Amino acid sequence: MSSSIVEAESILAVDIGSVFTRALLFDVVEERYRMIATAQVRSTIGTPYFDISESIFLALTRLEEITGRHLMEEAHLILPAQDDGSGVDRFVLTFSAGQPLRVVAIGLLEDVSLASARKVLESTYCQIVEQIGLNDRRKPEAQIDAILRARPDLVLIAGGTDQGATRSMAKLVDLLVLALQLLPPENRPDVLYAGNTAITKQVADRLEPFVRPHVVPNVRPNIDQENLLPAQEKLSEIVYLRRSHQLGGLQSYSTISSITPQPSLRAFGRMVQFLSKLSGASQGVLGIDLGSATTGVAFARQDNFSTIALPYGSGYGLAAALEQTPLESITRWLPMHAPDETVRDYLWHRTLYPASVPHDLEYQAIEQAMLRQILALVARRISSEEGIYGFEPILVSGYALTQALSPAQALLTLLDGLQPIGVTTFILDPYGLVTALGAIAPLNPTLVVQTLESNALLNLGTVIAPISAARYGTPVLNVRYELENGETSTIEVRQGTVIPLPIPNGQRARLHLHPLRPLRLTPDGKDTTRSFRITGGLLGAVIDARGRPLELPTDSARRRDLLKRWMAALGS
Repeated sequence: MSSSIVEAESILAVDIGSVFTRALLFDVVEERYRMIATAQVRSTIGTPYFDISESIFLALTRLEEITGRHLMEEAHLILPAQDDGSGVDRFVLTFSAGQPLRVVAIGLLEDVSLASARKVLESTYCQIVEQIGLNDRRKPEAQIDAILRARPDLVLIAGGTDQGATRSMAKLVDLLVLALQLLPPENRPDVLYAGNTAITKQVADRLEPFVRPHVVPNVRPNIDQENLLPAQEKLSEIVYLRRSHQLGGLQSYSTISSITPQPSLRAFGRMVQFLSKLSGASQGVLGIDLGSATTGVAFARQDNFSTIALPYGSGYGLAAALEQTPLESITRWLPMHAPDETVRDYLWHRTLYPASVPHDLEYQAIEQAMLRQILALVARRISSEEGIYGFEPILVSGYALTQALSPAQALLTLLDGLQPIGVTTFILDPYGLVTALGAIAPLNPTLVVQTLESNALLNLGTVIAPISAARYGTPVLNVRYELENGETSTIEVRQGTVIPLPIPNGQRARLHLHPLRPLRLTPDGKDTTRSFRITGGLLGAVIDARGRPLELPTDSARRRDLLKRWMAALGS
């Protein structure tokens, strides 16, 4: 791409999270767009402020201190940039803070329309609190009571292929109308209709005396086709409208934003999709943004793209993860003994004080063990294989993984939790850059491309994870690598070990794999490649020969010893 920029502009991107607020400043340096500086402060969505304005002010004050640039006048952002260099030309805002929307999903068939409705709702910060379909055996009055008890913020109606079922859909709409009549106007939910387009007018006429429905194309126009994007886009708008009433200051900042503020996951997913198209490879790109309350997951492979907001996180979201996790699934990752009540009490305490910092090694180990389990829940949600396969690279964001851990701790936590198969490069996003660029992309694609070219993201390292049925300690592989300067080296890999390859950061190298036992690099064993090029990361490259699924010894002493050896192997 040409380095010339006809109309350079500075852009400020702000992301409001449940615990932290980030501000990123972008401008032109030597005719190329760069991220100039970033600042992170505590979010002020809760007591005593209940307003995002204060945390934005603190973040901009910090940016002014870092850059020496004048960004505010009387506590207000200067827009556009002035001739003296103060202010910025554009401002964008994303958010993940706030309670998830309570949603009632109404549809026809569990495995068809309701399945598509769930995919739409999973794409952003929603919680399905009630579901009603044709197979619901409850009487109509019980279904109406269920809707009233759910206290929904939103009702999503899906069902019927285009020109398909009409009478059944009309009955479900009439059921909702009866429920809306019983609710006071100020407590009525938004309604999103994404069903049979043949009865759109009929549905709107029935609902409009009580609510003005949002209407989008059918999410299931025919039995074998899904059309989720229009509903997902409209849902993002509804989430913003709801958040603008929940988060003080959001409406005022939306008036100066160059685009309507959007959920962070939507912006994050847009960049994952862009990176997948940019690579042009058959492998997919997986993005994981581990926040305090929610873990956002986006994955794109060829024409397939999905985003999922999972209710697990490193702070507030620990409660949901703990409810689904046996305690032994967490304590098995501890390299030292800790009483069960200590582990349980500490993690529940973290749900109350998500910004607290562990003050000793035991608590640090407990947090890392919990992160492994959250990542395992993520992997289970997106893959039914022995481990995650086919994503190159895996992009990781979120304070708990990118800033609270050393590079070696971060990589081992990711490997233990996700258990990737084959060849995978892990990319760290410590500053929330991907979300910011996703929000900026519709305004300035050149900025996005040039910022990515600046190596603002960190290459943690490429991991080669073969699968072998060999016994522990058996030699399974010889790895020969050639550096750009002609230097070569060969390393023997034994089953059950993690072996780092000292490839300098940023340097290209060619790897040659010579199996000593039967092994495979794909779940189906159809891989044929045994030689490929990689680029060294912060930890060079790593051979993970521990097998999939990763099995830990049942004996606690042996298990802790093994965990310590894996940590030591990566320098943790």
